Amino acid sequence: MDKVAINKKPTWLRVKLPTGKKFTDLRNLVNKHRLHTICESGNCPNMGECWGAGTATFMILGNICTRSCGFCAVATGRPKRIDWSEPERVARSVKLMNVKHCVLTSVDRDDLFDGGVQVWVDTINAVRRLSPATTLETLIPDFKGDANIVQKIAIVQPEIVSHNIETVQRLTKSVRIQAKYDRSLFVLKTLKNQGVKRTKSGLMLGLGETRNEVIETMDNLRDVDVDILTIGQYLQPTKKHIPVSRFIDPIEFNEFKSIGLDKGFKYVESGPLVRSSYHAEKHLF
Repeated sequence: MDKVAINKKPTWLRVKLPTGKKFTDLRNLVNKHRLHTICESGNCPNMGECWGAGTATFMILGNICTRSCGFCAVATGRPKRIDWSEPERVARSVKLMNVKHCVLTSVDRDDLFDGGVQVWVDTINAVRRLSPATTLETLIPDFKGDANIVQKIAIVQPEIVSHNIETVQRLTKSVRIQAKYDRSLFVLKTLKNQGVKRTKSGLMLGLGETRNEVIETMDNLRDVDVDILTIGQYLQPTKKHIPVSRFIDPIEFNEFKSIGLDKGFKYVESGPLVRSSYHAEKHLF
């Protein structure tokens, strides 16, 4: 496929601009409480659909990441000091929005001795205290593969704990510059070993991977007992990021969904616009 074709998005990737009262109300609430959402920072194509339904994924520990992944739109640099009031602000907003299923994620904070896990724990506990009926999904970083830190997430028992493998092993070094493929698998295995009931991971397509490599990645994730898999199309956030190698047809996404279910994943969300937290409330099963 030539460069002109690659730069032109196919019809199935076109989304409507966010509109509606629910979307506007939620955006005002996020701004009022100085919250960071991966919906905005990550330029998520589903923001209109999800926010219009009154849901969002909250990003804690600021909006500046210590890593510089080649696919991610979140700013890289020196993060600000920890805002210890953030957990309470997130929890109050969850309560105000009457959120039934809350997704939490964060930037990588390699500058902190604990990777920011205490803020994670405080936020989970605050949401549970103010909204005890709300279920939680936590999309965590790799915490440099420190099992003792990962265990602290497992101890507070979110209903779902997710960590994204993002891409196939061959491409990891160029796509996730400071991350390691085997380390991500270790984190997911550690979560299961520590008693987390539902683990989840996500994979992007269109970075130059082959079909066999995608299937191999599925096998690797099943080897560490991952329950839920999301597969979506990589979209280049800016010209400075990795270019799209190929736009995958929805038919191929459906084929990967069938393959994943046959391999034993309990839930597979696979489609061009799928992102980690897309339809997250359905993954509780």
